[in-house]
Amino acid sequence: MIQNTPWLFLLLPLVVAAINWLCFKKCACMAATLSILSALATFGMCVAYLMGWQTGTPDTYTWMPALTEGMPSLSVGLLMDPLAMRMMLVVTGIGLLVHIFSLGYMKGDTSNHARYFTGLSIFMFSMTAIVLADNLAMTFIGWEMVGFSSYLLIGHWFEKASAADAAKKAFITNRVGDFGFLIGILLTLTVFGTISFGEMGGKAAAIAPAVLTATIICLFCGAVGKSAQFPLHVWLPDAMEGPTPVSALIHAATMVAAGVYMLVRLQVSMGEAAFTDTACTVIATVGAITAVLAALMAVQQDDIKRVLAYSTLSQLGYMVMAVGLMAGEAAMFHLYTHAWFKALLFLGAGAIIARCHHEQDIWKMGGLTKRMPLTVICFLMGTCALIAIPGFSGFFSKEAILDAALAKNPTFFWVGAGVAALTTFYMARLCLVAFCGEARAHGAAEAKEAGPTMLLPLLLLAVMAIISGYGFVADALVPFEGFHAHGFALGLPFYVSMGSLVLGLLLAYLVYGLGKRKQDPLAGNALSTALRKRLYIDEFYDKGLIALIQGNAARVVEFIDNAGIRGILTLGGAWLIGKIGKLLTWFQGGVLRRYAVVAALGALLFLLLIASATFTH
Repeated sequence: MIQNTPWLFLLLPLVVAAINWLCFKKCACMAATLSILSALATFGMCVAYLMGWQTGTPDTYTWMPALTEGMPSLSVGLLMDPLAMRMMLVVTGIGLLVHIFSLGYMKGDTSNHARYFTGLSIFMFSMTAIVLADNLAMTFIGWEMVGFSSYLLIGHWFEKASAADAAKKAFITNRVGDFGFLIGILLTLTVFGTISFGEMGGKAAAIAPAVLTATIICLFCGAVGKSAQFPLHVWLPDAMEGPTPVSALIHAATMVAAGVYMLVRLQVSMGEAAFTDTACTVIATVGAITAVLAALMAVQQDDIKRVLAYSTLSQLGYMVMAVGLMAGEAAMFHLYTHAWFKALLFLGAGAIIARCHHEQDIWKMGGLTKRMPLTVICFLMGTCALIAIPGFSGFFSKEAILDAALAKNPTFFWVGAGVAALTTFYMARLCLVAFCGEARAHGAAEAKEAGPTMLLPLLLLAVMAIISGYGFVADALVPFEGFHAHGFALGLPFYVSMGSLVLGLLLAYLVYGLGKRKQDPLAGNALSTALRKRLYIDEFYDKGLIALIQGNAARVVEFIDNAGIRGILTLGGAWLIGKIGKLLTWFQGGVLRRYAVVAALGALLFLLLIASATFTH
C-alpha cells in the first residue's frame, strides 16, 4: 500500500475532478478549494520525492493481457526516474500557482467556476499521465486526455463563438498530429518488440535506418501537433480565447512542452542510435522554421496574449531544434526555464487584462508603470528572461542551445541568433507601447494594482525567472538526469547573443520611442499586413486545403447520397414497389371480367403443364 503512494499523483486530481463535477457543480467555492488542495498535495509529494522521500517502486498493472503467445501485454505503470520527477515539479509547481491566480482572475466572472476548476484538475491528471507513463500506450492515453482537457478549458466561455471555434480548432488540429503519433507507436511495437520505455534500450542497432527514420518521424508528428510546430502551429494563437490562466498552464508551460518532453524521453529510452541523421534533420528543420515564422508573426501582433502565444511557438521551435541537434539536455534546460518565465508573462498579462477592463490591445493601454508598478516589474522580469539578458534564467538556457547549434550545425546557430533579435524587438515593442507614455483608453486610465491572489504567484514566478538558470538551482531541478547548468562563457555564442539583444532593443526604441505613439508606424504596408494575417497560412488552410479537400469531399458524398443512397436505394426501391403494387391492383381490383380472364389463363396454363408432362413420358 505504501509503495503505491505515487499513484496519488494520478488519482488525486482525477478523483477531485469527479467529486467537483458530481457533487459541487453549483458550489464554485468548494470546487476551487478542492482543486487547489489537490494541486498543493501533488506539489508537496513531488518536492518530498525529490528530497529523498521514496516509497519504493509502485506496482504495475496489466491493462490488456497478451492475445497470443509472443505478443506483448499492455500495462499501466509509473516511471519515477529523475527526468520524470523533475518534469513533475514544473507541472505541479506551475499548476498550483495557476490555481491560486485563478481565484483572483475569475472573480466576478459569470461563467461556471466549478466547471473551470474541474477542467484544471482533469488537465493535471492528464499531464501527470504523460510525464509518469512507463510506456507509449499510457503516454498516448494521457496525450489524448490532455487534448480533451485543453478543449474544455479553451472553450470555457463557449457562449462566445470565437472561443468555441478555437476549442474545436485546437482539438481537430491535434488529431492530425496524433494520427501520425499512433502510427509511430504501432511501428515502435513492431520493430522494437515493445513500447515500454525500460525495454527499448540497445535494440536500435539491429533495425534498418530507413525503418528507424520512419518510426521517429511518425512519433515526431505527435510533438508537431501538441507542441504546435509548423505546419500544425495554427491552433495555439487562437487558443488564447480561453481564460488567461489556462494560457499560462496549458499553452506556455506544460501541455505544449509535452512534445519536447516526449522526444527527449524517446532519446533517453531508445538511445541516440535510434535518431538517424535524416530524422534529426527533419526535427531540427521543423523547429527552426517554427521559431522563425512565429517570431516574425509576433512582430506585428497587437493582442498582448497573441504576442506571447507566438513567442511560445518560437521558443518551442528552439527546443525542438535542440532535440534535432541531439542536444536534449539543452532542450530540457530551456523547457525548464521557459516554463517559469513564460508562465510569469502570461499571468502578468492576465493581471493587466483583468485590471484594464479585459482590454487586450496593447495600443489601448499605456502608462501602466504608474498604475500597476508591481505587476509591470514582474512582467519585465519575465521579459528580461525571455530576451536573454545576462543574469536572468533565459540567458543561460538559450546560450546552451546556441552553443549546441554552433558545435553541430552553424546554420541553425545563425537561425537561433536571428530569432533572438526578433524576440527582443517584439517584446520591447510590447513593453514600450503598453507600459510607457500615457493611457490611450479608459481601461488603462482606470487600472490599479492586482490583488494578492494574483500578485503572489507573479512574485514567486519572478524569483524563478531570475534564479532558475543558475547552477545551484538548475542542477537539482532541470528535468534531465546528470544535468549541469550552462554558465557564463565568453565566445562567439555570447557575443552574437549580445549583438542580437542590442540590435533588437535599439530597433524597438528607434521605431516606438518611449511609447508616445498612438498607432504602430510599421502598420499599413504589405509586409505588415501579411504578418498580422499570420503570413496567410491560416487563410490558406481555411480557403485552400479545407475548402478544397473538405468541400470537394462533401460534394462527392452529397452525390453518392443523392444519386446512390437516396436516388437508387431509397426512391428507386419505393418506385419499384409502387409499380409492383399497381400491377397487383389490376388483378385484385374487384372487376369480374379480370377475374374470369385470370382464371381462364390459369386453367390454360394448367392444361399446358399436364400436356407437357404427358408428352415427356
